[in-house]
Amino acid sequence: MRLSKMIGRTVREIPAEAETEGHRLLIRAGIAHRVASGIYVYGHLGWRSVQKIMQILREEMDGVDGQEINMPVTAPADLWKETGRWSAVGSELARWKDRWGRDMVLAMTHEETLTDYLRSEVYSYKQLPFMLYQIQTKFRDEPRPRAGLIRTREFYMKDGYSCHLTEECMDTYYERMADAYYRVFNRAGLDVVSVSSDNGMFGGKESHEYMYLTPVGEDKLFFCDSCRYAANYEVTERQPVNQDNTPPATLQEVATPERLDIPGQAAFLGVTPKEFLKTLAYITRGHLVLVVIRGDLMVNEVKLSRILGDDAIRLATPEELQAGGFVEGFLSPLGRSERLIVDPSVTRSPNLVAGANKEGYHVMNSNFGRDYTSAEVYDIVAVVAGDPCPLCGAPLRDARGIEVGNIFKLGTRYSVNMNALVQNENGEQQPMIMGCYGIGVGRILSTVLEAYNDKDGIIWPVTVAPYLVHLTTLGVEEEVIACAEQLYQEWTKAGLEVLYDDRDLRPGVKLNDADLLGMPLRVVVSRRSLATQSLELKERGLSAAESLPLAGSQAVLYQRLEELRRQIYLKYPYLSHLS
Repeated sequence: MRLSKMIGRTVREIPAEAETEGHRLLIRAGIAHRVASGIYVYGHLGWRSVQKIMQILREEMDGVDGQEINMPVTAPADLWKETGRWSAVGSELARWKDRWGRDMVLAMTHEETLTDYLRSEVYSYKQLPFMLYQIQTKFRDEPRPRAGLIRTREFYMKDGYSCHLTEECMDTYYERMADAYYRVFNRAGLDVVSVSSDNGMFGGKESHEYMYLTPVGEDKLFFCDSCRYAANYEVTERQPVNQDNTPPATLQEVATPERLDIPGQAAFLGVTPKEFLKTLAYITRGHLVLVVIRGDLMVNEVKLSRILGDDAIRLATPEELQAGGFVEGFLSPLGRSERLIVDPSVTRSPNLVAGANKEGYHVMNSNFGRDYTSAEVYDIVAVVAGDPCPLCGAPLRDARGIEVGNIFKLGTRYSVNMNALVQNENGEQQPMIMGCYGIGVGRILSTVLEAYNDKDGIIWPVTVAPYLVHLTTLGVEEEVIACAEQLYQEWTKAGLEVLYDDRDLRPGVKLNDADLLGMPLRVVVSRRSLATQSLELKERGLSAAESLPLAGSQAVLYQRLEELRRQIYLKYPYLSHLS
């Protein structure tokens, strides 16, 4: 490709809307162009990189016996109504009506469409197990797109779906897919970790996310360095509070005249926050629910929303509290009949200070099981760094990460609701057991930009670089132009991927663009190099250039590129078979 003909210019100034270094490089290098919030055009360089990522995906999915298919972007709402997600998913799902007035969706994921296909094509256990996958456009009307291609509204995704007769078969394939995911990300040059995650709108019993750890990541993660526990904040547990067997004391109402927070009230009463009962009121689907947790802890609203089956929960307003007969600042579950969710930290802690549902008063010595009993006990605690690991008790540490992929054990969530049955060995009909596996293509691209850059621009890993060699001329001498043209023609004909900067610009501009665009190898043709029948070769990311003999230069470039690939393969145990 000649740079003089390529659409998509480089930008010197830093884009004002860019949030991260990868986002800035995405725009400055012309990798993608923003059309609207969360909607992008891939430029030529960006699309070439995407195609290479897609090829890696195809190779690894085919390697675990995947069959590539293609499903439509649109789907009839009737399918989503069968699974209940038509009403359960919020405004992120794009709903519309076709010309005949029928409800339709722009699919953000394809479980419904896939299951509809399966129930007409799969009928016998002899067809199981199998995995179908596609690489296709999705639309999710994200309220807060961010960081370029990290979180967008329209995006490319590889989504795969496996079907099994038994849980044991599902578990075995799940581990096989987990390894394939490591190979995908490692081949793109990304070192990722797998963490337990929330099943969210997909349902099922188990899921894991693949995270690239970086301070600019939007996901908060927790790790235990002692036992290797790893989980997303949304599902992280902490070691349960020890049972305190102190006998229950008598309830005692005390005056607490000021509306203070729990630390303030604790200081006023001469106790610690952990001796308080924190009561919160949430609204879910128009109803008020009380939530209680120990006073020194916080509620994880993701955990709570899953318990309530509602992603749109919110705290009650002062007006809603007043209408429900509550006094803001003095809330309590005592004497109330609303649905009550209790954290185990409360059930294991006797004689807690609770609100009195009365202006200016609290109650000492409230006890779960004696003073309020009609409750559901769930872990709803929000973990913080230093909390004890749920498995071994060692302190948890936190980090941030970008989610680049996820895998789910869906179980029979969709096959039961949509009647996707197969005949088993006994001649009986049973629902298929399903798994789901997703990877964001654009997220891989943007994460590579976050991971591989310096002050001058992008440093593409050789496996996903748009082009492998950046050929440029310095000077306008006839012999320089002629040599560069000949090399470009010969190398391209031989299959070498060359980006040729044939523009008539100052040397500084051309070299700066070469660094910004970041192809693995840069080759410079100049009058000085030709005087010694050589070229200047520089590996992107290294400071020193070297002399490359003109004769046999093509073979040397192939050798260097293979060395760069080998460096990636040697870096990761999952790729040892490629090295």
